[in-house]
Amino acid sequence: MVNEVLNEAKDAMDKAVKALKKEMAKVRTGRASISLLDDVRVEYYGVPTPLSQVATLSAPEPRLITVQPWEKNLIPAIEKAIFKSDIGLTPSSDGQLIRLPVPALTEERRREMVKIIKRMGEEAKISVRNTRRDANDTLKMLEKEKEITEDQMKRSEKDVQQLTDDFVNKIDEVIQVK
Repeated sequence: MVNEVLNEAKDAMDKAVKALKKEMAKVRTGRASISLLDDVRVEYYGVPTPLSQVATLSAPEPRLITVQPWEKNLIPAIEKAIFKSDIGLTPSSDGQLIRLPVPALTEERRREMVKIIKRMGEEAKISVRNTRRDANDTLKMLEKEKEITEDQMKRSEKDVQQLTDDFVNKIDEVIQVK
């Protein structure tokens, strides 16, 4: 029983770290990354469709993203979707290819990015702490129902706290790297 609770807590905490990494991939740091366009949806025959499903995305240079639509009549819809997405990139088209130059970051924008990244990290830490609370509540319930002893519960709570500390350190490392 205790191992199940610990494994579930570890899985949930691992998901929080993975979600943080995925969110941070979308943060523009001055380098071209096609992950910036992950959330862009294009109206394709009346259906909002992910940009990656209607065009080929690439980053041929460190400061340029190119979008090659599979159908030329989609170019205006793709440009409109990129404008609406509020990612801070301005598309320019030559009728065949859409280019998205990624501007260099200013000092002010860098500071703003640091704040955003720290906030994302704090949200991930809150998720990890909520998982710790849920695991501890489950352990207390097991002890109350006499399925585990009080000593087992105390040891397990220490294990959950160690797990929490490990994942909070992982989150701090992810933030520091970004």
